[in-house]
Amino acid sequence: MPSAEVNTPIDAPRGLAGVIVTETQLGDVRGIEGFYHYRQYSAVELATARTFEDVWYLMLHGELPDAAQLAAFRTETAALRMLPTTVRDALPALARAGALSGPLAGLRTALSLLGATAGFRPLYDIDADRRRADALAACAAVPTLITALHRLGQGQQPIEPRADLGHAANYLYMLTGDEPEPERVRAIEAYLISTIDHGFNASTFTARVITSTGADLAACLVGAVGALSGPLHGGAPSRALDMLDAIGTPDRIDPWIRDRVLSGDRIMGFGHSVYRTEDPRSRMLRGIAEQFGGPLVEFAVQVEARVEELLAELKPGRELHINVELYAGVVMELCGLPREMFTPTFCAARVVGWSANILEQAEDSKIIRPAARYVGPPPPQPLPVVASR
Repeated sequence: MPSAEVNTPIDAPRGLAGVIVTETQLGDVRGIEGFYHYRQYSAVELATARTFEDVWYLMLHGELPDAAQLAAFRTETAALRMLPTTVRDALPALARAGALSGPLAGLRTALSLLGATAGFRPLYDIDADRRRADALAACAAVPTLITALHRLGQGQQPIEPRADLGHAANYLYMLTGDEPEPERVRAIEAYLISTIDHGFNASTFTARVITSTGADLAACLVGAVGALSGPLHGGAPSRALDMLDAIGTPDRIDPWIRDRVLSGDRIMGFGHSVYRTEDPRSRMLRGIAEQFGGPLVEFAVQVEARVEELLAELKPGRELHINVELYAGVVMELCGLPREMFTPTFCAARVVGWSANILEQAEDSKIIRPAARYVGPPPPQPLPVVASR
């Protein structure tokens, strides 16, 4: 009996740009306005006025916590930062294996091991409470995994998490071994909050596709980490700072940028697939950077202004404005994070958004299964005669 669904192929734009694939209550990006939100609240306002745990709770539960709920949530998540012994014992080998590729390569394997050790089961087979428990366990463990892998890669011992510190402060503490200064904690916390979620980006969509198969939560996160590791997604902030280093001085801005644009190269830190105005995350992070001040910030502001002018001249009508990458890199550099930890730090925040999307997608049993147009030689072709052997 034929299916009730009509599977008539339709053409979609390259990269699925602008194609709506589902409905979500988690948030949206309004690119024309330069605005994005988590649930019903401005993401930038949340980043400037709330804690990471506040927003984590919001993404999972749909409302901001009151004082008692927040205290309970902090206690619950802080207790999950410690890694199972099996996972901890495997980290030195993972760090050695990923010596050239960095902590994200080790994180992919560590997340798989965490899921297996913790008994994560297919999302299709478990109820909402167990899914939430798995999501919290993974999100709380990722910062511990990332910092441990980094320190081991530097020949240092991992730092055990502290339950008395907030999410952002504990992350910086595990990275350096020193209790961080409050202004650095607030700066990194604002950055982390601002990158929790951002529409149906490549890694979020990847996580939801895997979720639609009914796979376990660790499998969904591993796929998302793989997507995030690409230089056109999460790998860009360090490359934006590399660009500042390559330019070097204000007098080199014009020739350096002109040469790259005319050669067809992408200018890291500028242009976005959704925004047609200044990225609101960049505006917020520029303000944080300016509070620190110093030569790096002054140079970044000069480069930003001149690059926007040059892009308007060389690519008229393209609306190529600054995105989150440049000032994200500046803020992390000012807070003492090594550049190889920029993308892992991004991951430490985005894992919360991925998990919220995974939990939402798990409520829908429909597998995501698009089609492709075949453009190879017309089939069926006759098989070539096999020469006698």
